[in-house]
Amino acid sequence: MNIRELYIDEKPPMELLLLADPSRKLVEEYVNRGKCFVAEVDRQVIGVYVLLPTRPSTVELVNLAVVEESHGKGIGKQLVIDAIQTAKTRGYKTIEVGTGNSSIGQLAFYQKCNFRMISIDRDFFVRHYREEIFENGIQCRDMIRLSQDL
Repeated sequence: MNIRELYIDEKPPMELLLLADPSRKLVEEYVNRGKCFVAEVDRQVIGVYVLLPTRPSTVELVNLAVVEESHGKGIGKQLVIDAIQTAKTRGYKTIEVGTGNSSIGQLAFYQKCNFRMISIDRDFFVRHYREEIFENGIQCRDMIRLSQDL
């Protein structure tokens, strides 16, 4: 597997990005402001992540997705490790990530990757998404923010 930054003239893998974030408008906004990275196997994109500078010395991992047929193979973890290393190399001191209160698997995943919970943005998904989102039988209302010192 090869992980690389998108080429200047390359379009981001929107279908894959929309797996992690259902708002095309928000995805387009942060992809344009951040840096998009893809994981490839035999020239096929199987994973993606986006890093978005948010404050001096801080970058946010705003999207992380892996094609469904490749779930459970450690690709997501490799993408997070790459994102952390890329952030360090580019001089950031903190990497943050946010996920929904209903995203039980993602909350566990990020904590296994050494992220720590730092705050809750109450009603984030109610304010920013037109349609209600449900996962694991729970309404996704709040953004759980996690971070890691680099």
